[in-house]
Amino acid sequence: MNRRDFLLTGAGALAFAALSARLPAFAQDPGAKIEKPSLTLGVGGKPLLYYLPLTIAERRGYFTEEGLTVAINDFGGGAKSLQALVGGSVDVVTGAYEHTLRMQHRGQDIRAVADLGRFPGITIAVRKELAGEIKSIADLKGRTMGVTAPGSSTALMLQYALVKAGLQPTDVSLVGIGGGTSAVAAVKRGEIAGLSHLDPVTSRLEVDGDIVPLIDTRTEEGTRQLFGGTNPAATVYLRHDFVEANPVTTQRIVNAFLKSLAWLQTATPDEVADSVPEDYHFGDREFYKTAFEKARPMYSPDGVITEDGFQSMLSMLKTLEPAEFGNAEIAFAQTFDDRFVKAKS
Repeated sequence: MNRRDFLLTGAGALAFAALSARLPAFAQDPGAKIEKPSLTLGVGGKPLLYYLPLTIAERRGYFTEEGLTVAINDFGGGAKSLQALVGGSVDVVTGAYEHTLRMQHRGQDIRAVADLGRFPGITIAVRKELAGEIKSIADLKGRTMGVTAPGSSTALMLQYALVKAGLQPTDVSLVGIGGGTSAVAAVKRGEIAGLSHLDPVTSRLEVDGDIVPLIDTRTEEGTRQLFGGTNPAATVYLRHDFVEANPVTTQRIVNAFLKSLAWLQTATPDEVADSVPEDYHFGDREFYKTAFEKARPMYSPDGVITEDGFQSMLSMLKTLEPAEFGNAEIAFAQTFDDRFVKAKS
């Protein structure tokens, strides 16, 4: 009998459940050996406020407190960090929750272990000089829009909004413009009609008077308006075989991020601005503080993904990609392993 057949038996399932239930308690033991103390983490656009919990965990020493040495690889977009995880060049990713559903459907066991963002925090906006012509998502047909990278969460949300407006995902050309100053420059130079992007890029362009928002999911109201419910955004996700082989390491990763999320709930804008690299400010510290305050509501207070959020994400994929996901059967538990956030110290 192979491992899969064993797990399908009643006794095997019970034994596996018992082992799984013990893992977090064992992993939380302060004296437990960290199986892999040196890690490589992938992210797509680290300066974005979408990934602020990662920068805080790094800069405030939470990884070090948990006995981890974390090397961070910043890729051009979330899709590229996912590819790095699948290819084995990184151990863990901070990336969109949507990636876990997509990979489960493709037979690759990748699961989130902590939620970082309750709302996507993505704004779809057009250049101000085009606002008279483009008054709704439907008016974007035939236009070129900037996203962090094709296949990323910014691209996915724009395509979902297009479908909900009665268009096809291909009715708009998507161009990868990165996650920092290159994105701001693309708008200011008039290279694109608008963008689907994240703070602080969108706040910088708003403050400068360069864009007019069409959809804003930095708030619960805006998120529910588009999705009809919450929609989990940035998460911490790993290959499930890594989690099984490294439960202590996984717990320490989650602990570091939970410390970061807790700190962000009460931190002042000045404390946040002091904690991030100066170049994250886009040359304007006061602006960065304002952008953080706009983004603060999207951060998860506890790292937990709800089943409501899972259903919202699955519904989005079914709507956006009916050929692939129309009949998809994905279980919530396949996308989020909640044992480690529940075992937080």
